[in-house]
Amino acid sequence: MPTFFDTWMPFIYLYVVGGLFFLSGMLIIKKAKAVNFAKKSHRFWWNVSIFGFFYFMAIHAFFIVAALYF
Repeated sequence: MPTFFDTWMPFIYLYVVGGLFFLSGMLIIKKAKAVNFAKKSHRFWWNVSIFGFFYFMAIHAFFIVAALYF
């Protein structure tokens, strides 16, 4: 069975470091005023972006657990 460092450390690294890049990108978008939260479509795509990050993180975690225990 693979160790914690072989399975979960790459996952943690990917989503922590990638999350920092994602968060900095979202902050840059907000600081540049490229998004107008008064517009419904901007709010929708902003939320889709955030949901998408966590959605792929959950799918990735699910497949790691499935590969390890099923």
